[in-house]
This record gives sequence, C-alpha cells and structure tokens, in this order.
Amino acid sequence: MGTTRKVATTLLALAMTLSAAACSGGKNNGGSNAGPSEGTSSPSASTEATASASASPSGDAPAWQQDTSPITFDWYINFSWFNKKWGGDATAEYITKKTGVKLNFIVPAGNENEKLNTMMASGKLPDFITLGWYEEAVRKMTEGKLVLPLNELADQYDPYFFKVADPAKLGWYKKEDGNVYGYPNASSSPADYEKYGENFTSNQTFAVRKDMYEALGKPDMSTPEGFLNALKAAKEKFPEVNGQPLIPIGLHEFTDTGNYSLEGYLQNFLAIPQEKDGKLYDRRQDPEYLKWLKVFRQANQDGLLAKDIFIDKRPQMEEKIAQGRYFAMLYQRSDFAAQNLSLYQKDPNTAYIAIDGPKNASGDQQTLSGPGISGWTVTLISKDVKDKKRAIAFLSYLISEEGNKDMFLGEKGVTYDTIDGKDQFKPEVLELLNKDRTAFDQKYGASYTYWMLMDTNMNLQWAPPSVDPAKQLEDWTKGKSISMAEFDNLDPPATSKEGVAGSKNGRLWGKALPKMILAKSDAEFDEIFNKYLKDRSEQDAIDAYRQKAYETNLEKLKALDK
Repeated sequence: MGTTRKVATTLLALAMTLSAAACSGGKNNGGSNAGPSEGTSSPSASTEATASASASPSGDAPAWQQDTSPITFDWYINFSWFNKKWGGDATAEYITKKTGVKLNFIVPAGNENEKLNTMMASGKLPDFITLGWYEEAVRKMTEGKLVLPLNELADQYDPYFFKVADPAKLGWYKKEDGNVYGYPNASSSPADYEKYGENFTSNQTFAVRKDMYEALGKPDMSTPEGFLNALKAAKEKFPEVNGQPLIPIGLHEFTDTGNYSLEGYLQNFLAIPQEKDGKLYDRRQDPEYLKWLKVFRQANQDGLLAKDIFIDKRPQMEEKIAQGRYFAMLYQRSDFAAQNLSLYQKDPNTAYIAIDGPKNASGDQQTLSGPGISGWTVTLISKDVKDKKRAIAFLSYLISEEGNKDMFLGEKGVTYDTIDGKDQFKPEVLELLNKDRTAFDQKYGASYTYWMLMDTNMNLQWAPPSVDPAKQLEDWTKGKSISMAEFDNLDPPATSKEGVAGSKNGRLWGKALPKMILAKSDAEFDEIFNKYLKDRSEQDAIDAYRQKAYETNLEKLKALDK
C-alpha cells in the first residue's frame, strides 16, 4: 500500500520549482552510457585530518575553494527520462569554471532498478548516486556499506558541510548507526512549513480542458452524479478532437501494483485520513473511497472510460494531452506541463485548468500531498569515489545558498542581473524559460536544470513569478497541500518476510483494481475486492511493522521541532 503512494507523493517535489519540462521530456533516452571511471584511488585519510576538521563549523571556509583544479565525477541519476548532459550551457560552464568540477551523468536507458542492481552487484559504483529516497536500493547501499557516511567525510575533509546542511534533514536521515548517508533535494521540514507553508503547492490536480468545461456550463464534478454527468455531456458534445475520439477522463498508467490516480490521488481528493486515533488507517477499505471507485466502474459501464487509459504509458499520454484529447484528468501537473504550455501558446482556451474534482460526501477540502522532509531524491557518495575531499566539498557547495543560487540563477551578467534591487533572470532569459523550457535548458541550464540537490525553499527568493498555464494549476493547490512526512518510509525491507508478502499483496491489488473498474455490476466489484482482502498474506505482520515505523517517524518529527 505504501510504495505506490510514496512514489506519487515524492515526485510532486519536482513541480515546486523544477521545470516540469525536465520531468516530461526524457522518454527513456538516457544520457551518457559511460560506466564508472576506472580510477578509484582516494586520498590518504590522514592527509586532510587536521585540527580544522572539527565538527564545529564556525569560521570554516568552504573546502571547495582550496582546490579548483579540473576533476570529473561520474554521477548516476536513477531516472531514465533525464537526458541532459553536463556542459554546453551557461550554468554548467560557469560552475565548472568556478569549482573545477565537471560531471559525467550516467542514466539508465531502460529499467532503472535493473541498471542499479547490476551496478551494485558489480561492487563498483559511480562517485555520486541520486535516486528516489523511497527506493529499496537506498537501504541496500547503506546496509551494504557501498556508500560513505556524509558526516564522517565532513568531519575529516569539510566541516563547512555542517554549516550549510539543514540539521532537521540530517536528523531525519540519521540511521541507527548514527550516520547520515544521503542528503535530500526538495525537502521541507516542519519549520519550513511554518516559514513558507502558504507558498507550498502539490503536484496532484484534477484538470479539465478549459474550453470544453466552459462550453458545458462549468459543471460541478465534486459529486458522483455531477462527475458522471459531466463526462457524459463532454462525450456527447465533443465526440471527436481533430478527427480522433475524445477521451473523457485520463489517469496515470496502470502498473503491476495499481494506479496512482485511483489510489493516493483519489484518496487525497476525498480527504480520507491516513490514521485515526494514532493508528494507521487502511484507506482502501474506506466506504467513501470504495463509493468513488464504483463511480469509475459506473463510468466504464456507461462507455465513459476509453480503453486507452488501461494500456497507455506516459509517452502515449503525453502525445494525447498535446492533442487536447482528454476532457478531464486526475493527474500530476508536472507530467503534462510541457504539453499544456504548447496548447496554451496555440490557444489559451484549449489548455487545462484545475478544478475541484471529486470530494467526499461532506464536501471537505482536499488534503493534497505537499512537500515533506523526505524530499524527492537523495544523493549519496560511493565508497569508490575517486576523491573524497573534492566530493564532499562539491556536495557542500551544492547544498549551500551559494551553490543553490548558482544552480538556479546561473552566472551574474550572463543569465541574471540585479534588477530593481533584486537578483533575477535577465528579460530575454526569463522569456525563453516561460516559452520553451527545453531550449532554455540547453542554452542556459539554470532554474535547476540540474536539480539533484535543489533547495526548493531557498529558491523562493530568486524564483520568478509563475505564469499561466502553470500558475493556475499551482495556485489551485495552495492551502490544500499538507506534509505527509510521518507516513514516509513505512514499508518493511523487501527481503524480509513482511516485505516479500507486501510485494505479493501489491501485485494482488494491481490485478484487482482494473478488474474492479471493469466489473459489470457493483456486486461483482464487491466480490473482486473481498477476494483481494481475503487473498492478502501476512497482513497483520505488515500492519504491525508499518505502525511501528509510523510511530518512529512521529518521534523523529517531534525531536526536530525541539
């Protein structure tokens, strides 16, 4: 139950400031396929262990300034859609000129898990590794001692790390051995919510094509009846889009473990709690949730669910969104930002806008997944790193305000200037950012084109105001976005008895969910769902593990507030 929601939850961090186009442009054509560098020698531990290597950071200068000679680090990014190479743009060239560091990105051409597992099995990893914090590989690499503790590297080589690292993030990511192995991007602590919360957005939206929605009289789609009637009216009034059939509702792809849209997204729109009286709550058995799944079943019976939604993957969806073929979508806004911008530029009325969408019977406001302290990805330093001091020094630079500013704004006079007393993008740079994100990335490489250690709260001081069509979708989520950090990382290890059973149960759900939607009656729906509940194994043990992990998270969050 947890993994699907976690992935959906954490990927939203991307949308806060990272260009959505970066997320949507990859289509699995990976970047450099070069393997890790052969040279794995590291400096002698004693060489840099001087008196200055105290954990007390006061007065320390950044270690990266001590050595800016040329060095190239291999950096593995566990996302097949990331297709940007380092260099050739103003920001990367500036950072290399400043620090001496070049990066060789290694990106999987296909299945991310296969690539990562192969690298781990070889016993040799690239210098840096960036992957979702929710990936099982994070646990494997830390427990297998394939990555180095950042705190020990900092103690020895760059105590400045402790000056720029967020203590709350270090506390959250501290393992039982007292070490911190990864540092997150797009992470927001409880203190960040107090400081910036009103600016926080979610990636989870219910979007409709503006012109169609308005032509139907802006129907209320928050109730089952209104939802079904609107889909029916859209299909009747707009049977075709440019000669191709209208798709009344679009969803994230169906996988072997389910569908984000019909799980966490729908549950969040219905404001279904994840815990009750301190005990984790099985949202799948919530009557309101099951009622709305039956609404989708009814939609299918009424001919309102196109067969496309059961088979299409993201590239096919992107193509159909770009054609404006969906009337409505329960979908992650960053995943269609590039296509929506293209529609908007041709005709603003054909773009997608966010509306309320499904609500519970009480009409409660949605509780959407906002940024959490886990962030989106974590970056680790491999035991095979070619230069420990340069690696931790570069990581410290990247997480510092200076590094974040460089990665966001680029070089002064080239990509940004102080205009009206504020450091901001030059007009021609901003124009390209708002017009063509892909071209912007290639030419300027700013605005977190390289997002691996972006601090989405720090960037608020430099970020240009959002513009439509992205602005409307973002603004709709403000005030509805909450932290769900206490529900992160609850699943048992994949190789444990509970973990093996959990994986099996996840696949059971992945088979049951589409069958429930395709059921010919509510009675058949109930039969399939009850069989899923009955066929689950070790559920009591899984629930006990998750409850304990949840309580541990609560304690950690409480400690961070002190």
